[in-house]
Amino acid sequence: QAQLVESGGGSVQTGGSLRLSCAASEYTSTAGCMGWFRQAPGKEREWVAGKYNGGPSTFYADFVRGRFAVSQDRANAPVLLEMNYLKPEDTATYYCASWKTDWLGRCFWSVSEARNGIWGQGTRVTVTS
Repeated sequence: QAQLVESGGGSVQTGGSLRLSCAASEYTSTAGCMGWFRQAPGKEREWVAGKYNGGPSTFYADFVRGRFAVSQDRANAPVLLEMNYLKPEDTATYYCASWKTDWLGRCFWSVSEARNGIWGQGTRVTVTS
């Protein structure tokens, strides 16, 4: 089974930037949805951003729109999350996940939709004030 590995986490001051990467250990042609999620201490995991594997469209949660950007050079290439203008409330462990589309080829961007997919181990992001 394919595995996802995140990298790029670290500590940064408020207003700084980080770039996270999510790489698959093997070909994941059946994974149509690629998403980034995060979980802060004591809080539930939440969806952050996503894109269709190999597709051009990107999707964002309201709280990161305009600050974060998700990208991918081609299908099955690593999925990047460029995080700019970071705030202390962005502090969390960030996870990437891949899961299948529905029978119409659609992705639904939520933790519940991704729960049966493949998840990485997470990478920690700390934003200091």
